[in-house]
Amino acid sequence: MPPQLLIDPAKVDLTRVCLTKEQIYDLLPHRHEFSLLDGVCYSDPVLPGMIAFCDVTPEAWWVRGHVPGMPLLPGVLMLEMAAQLSAVQAKLHHGFDNFVAFGGVDSCKFRETVVPPARLYIVSVGRGARKRRIIADTQGMIDGRVIFEANITGLGIR
Repeated sequence: MPPQLLIDPAKVDLTRVCLTKEQIYDLLPHRHEFSLLDGVCYSDPVLPGMIAFCDVTPEAWWVRGHVPGMPLLPGVLMLEMAAQLSAVQAKLHHGFDNFVAFGGVDSCKFRETVVPPARLYIVSVGRGARKRRIIADTQGMIDGRVIFEANITGLGIR
């Protein structure tokens, strides 16, 4: 049985861009190949939830080596995207003003592969925030199907 969607994509305008790539990485220190998110298309501080997207292209830096002839988006990069979105959520929805480090991942499952070209949506729903820690339920989706799911912990570091 497929997992329940954290946010129903049918109820969200996925074509809207409420944060551009530049705005995301004004909030986060990641640069170059690790600027993985291309935009945020949904942000609700009340839920609190966010949806970002990554356009997975045949020209991506990892395609040449993972796996030649059958490029598969590495699962660790999908988790990094989820962690980055959770950090943006910590800053915008929970008032974190410091660096949010990747503190842990629990209950991770990969259900499908991602091959270019594709638009991967990353969903993050905060389930707990303290002064120095955020916990978020995350999912990756393509065409309304859950590709992966994980619980991400972020730690605020000064």
